[in-house]
Amino acid sequence: MGLKNLFFLILSLTLLSFSLPKTIQKKVDAEITETFHIEKFEFTEVNFPVEVTATLPSSFGSDHFFKIEKENSLLGYAYVSKAPSKTDNFDYLVLLDPKLVIIKTKVLVYREDYGGEIGSKRWLKQFIGKTKDDDLRYGDNVVVISGATISVKSFTEAINNLLKSLKILHSKQLL
Repeated sequence: MGLKNLFFLILSLTLLSFSLPKTIQKKVDAEITETFHIEKFEFTEVNFPVEVTATLPSSFGSDHFFKIEKENSLLGYAYVSKAPSKTDNFDYLVLLDPKLVIIKTKVLVYREDYGGEIGSKRWLKQFIGKTKDDDLRYGDNVVVISGATISVKSFTEAINNLLKSLKILHSKQLL
């Protein structure tokens, strides 16, 4: 194998290793299309300095935070991550406007037999409009769901950590 072919193989593997799984990406694309009422858009990962991301309450490594643009105009951001349920993790998406206000939350994949009610639009609607200055509290300003206690607490903590992370990134003028 020539040096040029080896270089392209390594480059291809590197690029492939830093993308969302195809099934998750397809769901994220569908939510972006529906939420922003667009068909075509640019979806690019936003990278922050490691010394900053290491201190954040949320994971901001590769494949977590993305910019959504159309024709070089910022439409908003997407945050994709996992949160623990009783015996597994579930994948979720948070869409934000350019001012970092939550405009949509979505449970992308829920892997438990019980607690899937956290994926209901009605329950997830309570996070719309939340900003980096909000503090979410289970049972106080976040509605509990009987039979989904672990997932609700986990999702509430995950969104809180995201909002705190956004506040830090904003204060450091990285967003």
